[in-house]
Amino acid sequence: MKNAVILYAHPNSKSFSNAIKETAFDFLSKNGFNVEVVDLYSINFNPILSARDFENIKQGTASEDVKKQQEIISKSDLIVLVFPIWWYNMPAILKGYIDRVFSYGFAYVMEGDEIKGLLKGKKVVIFANFGGSEEEYKRDNFDKCLSKTFEEIFRFCGIDFVKTKFFYSVPYVDDSTRKGYLAEVENTLKEMIG
Repeated sequence: MKNAVILYAHPNSKSFSNAIKETAFDFLSKNGFNVEVVDLYSINFNPILSARDFENIKQGTASEDVKKQQEIISKSDLIVLVFPIWWYNMPAILKGYIDRVFSYGFAYVMEGDEIKGLLKGKKVVIFANFGGSEEEYKRDNFDKCLSKTFEEIFRFCGIDFVKTKFFYSVPYVDDSTRKGYLAEVENTLKEMIG
């Protein structure tokens, strides 16, 4: 059985992000994956990269909360991120998770002058929601900039198969459109697990 982790970053259990998380969980579970959900707000994950974290990295270790998350990432074949776009970026709690968990010695190392990603063989899919319209975010290629930024984080760590899927105007579209978005979640996952 393959393993998947859903990294979920939204504090509201009635959000559309939650509906995406539930859809992804159900789809992957029905398709042979052992799925673990890491709800960053529920576990009160500390997103602050501290001086102690840097000391741990130098010593080749990590704090207990980071070690636990690194174990989850290590055993996962598929990493699914679900979050809203706030202030033109991912929520701070998720950025802090990436800062602390995808750290030097775990996700990448330097070999001479070269960076070597250590998480090869995994796949990542990113589902992110916008409050604004598709036209608004495509007008200045902002969607492409965000997608490239998000995907490069994981490519830096050696993950070659990364896909980003955005959903637009989420608070303003009708239920039929939202159902269509959830169908896109399933279709994207189907493509990812091939």
